[in-house]
Amino acid sequence: MTIKIGFICTGNSARSQMAEGFGKYYAEKLGKDIEIYSAGSNPSGYVHPLAIRVMEEKGIDISKNRSKSLEEIPLKELDYVITLCGDAAENCPVVPNANTYHWGLPDPAKAEGTEEEKLQTFRKIRDTIQEKVENLIKNI
Repeated sequence: MTIKIGFICTGNSARSQMAEGFGKYYAEKLGKDIEIYSAGSNPSGYVHPLAIRVMEEKGIDISKNRSKSLEEIPLKELDYVITLCGDAAENCPVVPNANTYHWGLPDPAKAEGTEEEKLQTFRKIRDTIQEKVENLIKNI
């Protein structure tokens, strides 16, 4: 039976996109029958260029991904829902009947400073997401 995982955030431009990329990578690498989705409660309309860049550093291409709304994924069919919203002001949706986990992570798209400082923030969040996604997929 195929397991379906949805990584849900507000904008679907950075955190959930990186999680989707790692989810697909680890599902394939570990030979798991898992479908991976990501979506946002208020999609930004784009995948953040720095998210694309830091994922390329890990050999994962998310450049063809697009920001999706909750209506564009099989929300009611999800077995696992992972919300990645970090700020209390963000609007993480609730999906009934799914195993739900909340990984409260700051939004790297809100990082300020030089390009290099922003990249460092994206890398830190990326590495946290990578570790969490790998552990999730291994344990399913």
